[in-house]
Amino acid sequence: MARHERGRGAKRIAGRGLTQYFTATSLDGFLADENGSLEWLFKTPHADDSTRWQDFFSQVGAMAMGATTYEWALDHDALLERPDRWHDYYADVPCWIFTNRDLPRIPGAELRFVGGKVAPVHADMSAVAGGKNIWIVGGGDLVGQFHDAGLLDEIHVSLAPVTLGAGAPLLPRRIEGMHVASVSQDGERVNITYEVRA
Repeated sequence: MARHERGRGAKRIAGRGLTQYFTATSLDGFLADENGSLEWLFKTPHADDSTRWQDFFSQVGAMAMGATTYEWALDHDALLERPDRWHDYYADVPCWIFTNRDLPRIPGAELRFVGGKVAPVHADMSAVAGGKNIWIVGGGDLVGQFHDAGLLDEIHVSLAPVTLGAGAPLLPRRIEGMHVASVSQDGERVNITYEVRA
């Protein structure tokens, strides 16, 4: 596996971890295709190495997720019928679901349904995370709201060798001044970590 790293990583604020967006995208910048599907991603080749994910998630103390992402997970993994799958993926890490409507709750999962501005919710998440990192699972607009509030520290993106032409964009925001912290090859994918500068 080829790897390139530079810099010291995003600057931590005393008492809280980093707020990170960890995701995958098509070569032309889409998270999901125009039908909201991620099947294209599961078909793209990558190395059979879970170290990157394990290293990342071991440092996560809280998660945030938009309503569309949550509903996709419910449907794709049949989480209402198989709530054990949520625990297999995310253990007991608490997750804040940002939504303006009533959504079904996964039995036994540590979920908090919230709305409104992200800054006060981020403060709650940081307190619960206890110095560990916050993972913004998706979607792109929610990540953009964290960035708009000055709360996004890093973007970890796996670039897949697929073009979709249309779909849900990686980040529907203009963000400039990012710094490449690391690059690594993962089979036919390329993993890039960007530091987000205020």
